[in-house]
Amino acid sequence: MPASHVSTAQVIHLPKAAYTSEEWFKQEQATLFEKNWQFAGLVEDLPESGDFITVQAGRYSLIVLKAPDGHLRAFHNMCRHRGTQLLRTCGKAGKAFTCPYHDWSYSLDGDLIAVPQQKPEFPDLDKQSLGLHKAQVDIWLGMIWVHPMPDAEPLEQWRQGVDNYIGPHRPEALVEYPEAATDHEINANWKLIVENYIDGYHLAHLHSATLNMYDHQKQETGFIGPHFIFYEPLQDDYAKNLKDKSPLPPIDHFTDDQPVGAYVPMLFPNLGIAATENSWFIFHVIPLAPNRTRVITRTRIKAVSDWAYLWQSGKSYNQQSAWSGKYKEGIGSDDPMMSGDFMAEDIYVCEQQQKSLESPLFSVGATARHQEKSIRDFQKIILQQMNASG
Repeated sequence: MPASHVSTAQVIHLPKAAYTSEEWFKQEQATLFEKNWQFAGLVEDLPESGDFITVQAGRYSLIVLKAPDGHLRAFHNMCRHRGTQLLRTCGKAGKAFTCPYHDWSYSLDGDLIAVPQQKPEFPDLDKQSLGLHKAQVDIWLGMIWVHPMPDAEPLEQWRQGVDNYIGPHRPEALVEYPEAATDHEINANWKLIVENYIDGYHLAHLHSATLNMYDHQKQETGFIGPHFIFYEPLQDDYAKNLKDKSPLPPIDHFTDDQPVGAYVPMLFPNLGIAATENSWFIFHVIPLAPNRTRVITRTRIKAVSDWAYLWQSGKSYNQQSAWSGKYKEGIGSDDPMMSGDFMAEDIYVCEQQQKSLESPLFSVGATARHQEKSIRDFQKIILQQMNASG
């Protein structure tokens, strides 16, 4: 359809460079990812004193650790001597952090406590002024959140009331299901992955075989501040026979006034939560490069002893939906469109979109008035936050 025949309300707002440009990518890191709270992990990742994890928030590497008093602390992962990163990935710090370069050491409260050869080499050094730079840390629904700025708005304020739209689930009453965890490196820009996540139009089409237990025509979507909210109910037949048809034990702590279905918010800019009739999981989108993204998922389910229930018909968690034969002819069994895995389907289309961005003919002809409005709104929010920071 010629652009002149497309409603201005249905036009995409971001240019192609937003998905391909290194300069644009760096600007996003310095604005979106440094000025919003970032998901760091789950509380069970730090069970004991001295346990730590590291997380990237834009250009900042942050340390989150469990202090001896049981509280969480967050610091910038950078020695105050010459800037070397103190810690890698995750582990146990013991009683102090020691820089691998020159052995400057810091307490678990972030204070500089030891400098080798201090008297001859640093006779006038004021250790009290060279503690680690502090960051903010908070907990919500068993998730650890960090912000690189110690004076940033509180996490509760940043959420803007999205708590009331993410489902009746109690994550603390569920248990993590390690076998369902996934970690993918995807050859696509992070925004394509988020846009796919919040796109209601593709659900009845791309996922016609893998997510057909939900009534996609009754989806309810919107934004609370910058955060996307989504709900759709179960299909009637599936709902009436949930115990027999669900691939996982149905969650039973909902009350009669709490509708069962799929609650699928995306906390801006990059943390999805999918709360369904039988699971609660996080979908963490981590930008690596303009055309490369890491996506980590972790799943919680009802605690049950009958684990055989999870493997009915010999199929794994991501393979419960039968292949419909939509693209059957001429395609091998290793094709993502035949996998029975909605994640594989999503990865495939996101990577294909990224490839098409290289074509001189690439353009977005139109977007769905209702079910792709979320994408247009998401792009507006990106531009608003980037412009406000500029």
